[in-house]
Amino acid sequence: MASPEKNTPPEKNDNFFNKNPLITFAIFSVVVIMLFKAFIGDESDLAGKLNGQSVTRTQDVSYAELKALINNKQVQKVSIGQSYIRAIGGDANGKVAYTTRIIGPDQTLIPLLDAQGIDYTGFSESNWFTEMFGWLFPFLIIIAIWMFFAGRMQKSMGSGILGMGSSKKLVNSEKPKTKFADVAGVQEAKEEVLEIVDFLRFPDRYVELGAKIPKGVLLVGSPGTGKTLLAKAVAGEAEVPFFSVSGSSFIEMFVGVGAARVRDLFEQAKKDAPSIIFIDEIDAIGKSRAAGGMMGGNDEREQTLNQLLAEMDGFGTDTPIIILAATNRPEILDPALLRPGRFDRQVLVDKPDFQGRIDILNVHIKAIKRDPDTDVEEIARLTAGLAGADLANIINEAALLAGRKSQKTVRQEDLREAVERAIAGLSKKSRRIDEKEKRIVAYHESGHALLAETTKGAKKVSKVSIVPRGLAALGYTLNTPEENKYLMQRHELWAEVDVLLGGRAAEEVFIGEISTGAANDLERSTDIIKAMVQVYGMSDVAGLMVLEKQRSSFLGGGMAQAREYSEKMAEDMDTFIKISLNERYIAVKARLEEYRDAIEKMVELLYEHENITGDQVREIIEKFESDNALETKLEPRKESTANKDVTSHSTGE
Repeated sequence: MASPEKNTPPEKNDNFFNKNPLITFAIFSVVVIMLFKAFIGDESDLAGKLNGQSVTRTQDVSYAELKALINNKQVQKVSIGQSYIRAIGGDANGKVAYTTRIIGPDQTLIPLLDAQGIDYTGFSESNWFTEMFGWLFPFLIIIAIWMFFAGRMQKSMGSGILGMGSSKKLVNSEKPKTKFADVAGVQEAKEEVLEIVDFLRFPDRYVELGAKIPKGVLLVGSPGTGKTLLAKAVAGEAEVPFFSVSGSSFIEMFVGVGAARVRDLFEQAKKDAPSIIFIDEIDAIGKSRAAGGMMGGNDEREQTLNQLLAEMDGFGTDTPIIILAATNRPEILDPALLRPGRFDRQVLVDKPDFQGRIDILNVHIKAIKRDPDTDVEEIARLTAGLAGADLANIINEAALLAGRKSQKTVRQEDLREAVERAIAGLSKKSRRIDEKEKRIVAYHESGHALLAETTKGAKKVSKVSIVPRGLAALGYTLNTPEENKYLMQRHELWAEVDVLLGGRAAEEVFIGEISTGAANDLERSTDIIKAMVQVYGMSDVAGLMVLEKQRSSFLGGGMAQAREYSEKMAEDMDTFIKISLNERYIAVKARLEEYRDAIEKMVELLYEHENITGDQVREIIEKFESDNALETKLEPRKESTANKDVTSHSTGE
């Protein structure tokens, strides 16, 4: 490791004058002016010395009084300016300097002075210094303003010409105290980076064996999964300097600035080796150069990327510097960046499974006071599919809710409410809906709940509510799977479509008219069937042919791709989607008619309590099937140890 002296930053001359150049300039200007005034002065200043005669006092007189003094020969010398007349005379108390203002053209003054034999002369009321200062003052103001803004830009952008070209102010250099114990839910990812920690702590051990440690490790995963935290933990465990910077910090308007910052960053890291360089959101500069097409891409970004590639080739595998980078868009990175010898290894930092969520919740819940009976496992089951950042936010939200209620500890109901806020949005209890809309929402959500519990392969219900939440949801049904699921079978996708159509079907069956509340349900069910045709090859329309490539697996969505199939194929696909939706809709309505009394009982409970649990939904269905001697369609509950995701079926406005 580097010696302490090597990491000690050079002493900075941070005195007052260096920190405040504008004030320094102003003080210097005032001192210079005072020196000119003191040493040059005004040759016609009769308040000082005149012709070697000391003046004891000054006196302002009127123009008439001054002429009277001249007539009485009480004045020995007169100086005439543009607007003032100054004279020196004497009395019993010594020499006196008289001053008066000229009131207008007077043709009698000069003859009077000649007649009395009094010496007179002229003087200029301004001198060369004041005239020169008047010319230079505007330029000095402009220079001062430029210095002020240049200083501000230098503070925000770093050093160099107007701060450009240096990364010192853009790089966060630290020695993190984060350890692997502070990172939970990503056990496999931690195991992947353990050898990096060992290499940074004992580089000689690997160099002697001739082993080559990867120069770069790319952390890939969805937003909020802990990529930055894991990188800090690597530096914290290895106890080495950690240089972190965002990929967008290298991009500037001026070509060449980003490349200069890359060089400066690597120079800093080499001085403090062994060290870690962490580039967050590397896709900002590492986007594939082929993405620009025939016309080329962004010149500044490409020059920055070229410099990064050159720097990664510029140090050997025995140099104790590791480059960690994070992205949630690995599919757009340049192939030259991912080749062996640069980012040799990609580590997936995925969303946590059930046990991972428990571990993450336990890490964050240590910092809050909670009731002894709080059940972290229940919260982990309810938060399937959420990332570590979401779980940390849920714990904090629960603490805020408890504080708002003036509680001493966080209770289980606070944690449940925080989960619902994260999934469905803020509760809008103040939003008043009339009885007609409340009835529509109750039947809509009951339809979702019944289909979820009686359809094979559907995610089961954990809660049904008609309390408005979020921006548009007037009610919602939370569904949670009962086991880890990384694949979905065909019948499970159809089950998801049936559950989504249950809300609209319930409105038609029990109210006799449909509403706009099912807009999102219809959109999602259409997307599922379209994906079955275009992506999964689960229909006879396209067979095994893939009509659309999968988009980013971490961000989802993205720009729509150009259609690569015929009009006839598109027409067949639209027909299949329409027919499938109609067939599933008819089957769903038949199921709701069959369980009419169970739906009515759910609506009654929702009217009374506004919320019912998944267990209450199952009890209502079990009782109805028992009373009517029906074969049960409820699937036995499995003891859940892991979940994949949480689905919220909401009634929109």
